[in-house]
Amino acid sequence: MLRLSRFIERASASLRAVHVTLDSHHPLHIAHPLWWIDRTGHPPAPFTVIRAEDVQTGKWRSRNPAWQGRSRAYVEALEAGGRYTLVVWPEHCLIGHWGHNVHPAVAHQLARWARDRLQTVDYIFKGSNPFTEHYSAVQAEVPDPSDPGTLLNARLLEALSAADSIIVAGEALSHCVANTVRDLACNLGAVRTAKLTLLADCTSSVGGFENLGADFLGEMAARGMKSVRSVDLFG
Repeated sequence: MLRLSRFIERASASLRAVHVTLDSHHPLHIAHPLWWIDRTGHPPAPFTVIRAEDVQTGKWRSRNPAWQGRSRAYVEALEAGGRYTLVVWPEHCLIGHWGHNVHPAVAHQLARWARDRLQTVDYIFKGSNPFTEHYSAVQAEVPDPSDPGTLLNARLLEALSAADSIIVAGEALSHCVANTVRDLACNLGAVRTAKLTLLADCTSSVGGFENLGADFLGEMAARGMKSVRSVDLFG
């Protein structure tokens, strides 16, 4: 994030728009320990993987019995999507807590850019629907038809489709960055995918999931995304 803040400072005059995505969670969330219990009534430890089979057999069930059917349908739909199985994360990015904030050095440069350019940073909040994960800024992993905030973010896609270049950085390469970029590529098409540039030294994978980040880099390089160091741009 320190490298990203220095990049924003150097590139400030050339950045026409800035979009910042913010995971925005409640303690009660389908990917948090509070949601689940095992046969003895104990919650899962963080980083437990819950597969559809585990819910079907009763190894894991929703703490609230009224949500059991929906929870089972969710993990089944998530696996059918082919990107991830459900991982139980430590509570993170809780609304109103420090983890929901932008890194101070990055926040400082964003505010400076906004003042210098007389523009506003586009903050995109995602993840507050407790029934679905929302790694991608484009749409939730399993969209909830009753919640427009989980559906395709047409406004963001429209803004990025007009960009000459789309520079991507942030956390985490293995999950939020990966799914956001994949969804951008799927919705913007091959020509605009070639406009994507990842700042490789301004991102990292969740520990233990580095293979997912590596898979993402290989996949998107084949689709035309460039990957550079932040110091190689606007030096």
